Amino acid sequence: MTDCCIGLGANLGAAIDTLRAATSALSALPGTQLLAVSRVYRSAPVGPAGQDDYLNAAVRIATELPPQDLLDASQAIETRAGRVRTQRWGPRTLDLDLLLCGDAMIDTGRLTIPHPRIVERNFVLLPLIDLLGRRYRLHGRSLGDWVENAPENPIAVTEFSLGGMPVEPA
Repeated sequence: MTDCCIGLGANLGAAIDTLRAATSALSALPGTQLLAVSRVYRSAPVGPAGQDDYLNAAVRIATELPPQDLLDASQAIETRAGRVRTQRWGPRTLDLDLLLCGDAMIDTGRLTIPHPRIVERNFVLLPLIDLLGRRYRLHGRSLGDWVENAPENPIAVTEFSLGGMPVEPA
């Protein structure tokens, strides 16, 4: 089994309910076990102006699915949640991003792991820190170092929970 981290985000509809349903759907994938769930963060949108804030989180799973199959399954979950891809970085009912899959280094054009923008986004880094700790190293630096140097984007921990197996803040 491979240890994978998946980022979750939503800013349309009942976002927290959508994130909870996505967490459940990911944990129900064949050969997959939910290991941990980050806290839920509220962040300002990155992209076109006029969007509502996002709710962001991440989950850590152990899965037997190869990364391409995990991507297909994640996109099917997005589709069931009403995701329509019309505008890059636009508002969405659900966004699932494969962030890390073990120590895999993949760049196929359709899938890049580690996710290419992890280190640029505090709304990805903070949930990852919840799951892996500040000392986890990526691209030669710790997640803690990356988050301290990430571009400013307003972000705050929410009172929401996705259920599952929450982690203690790192």
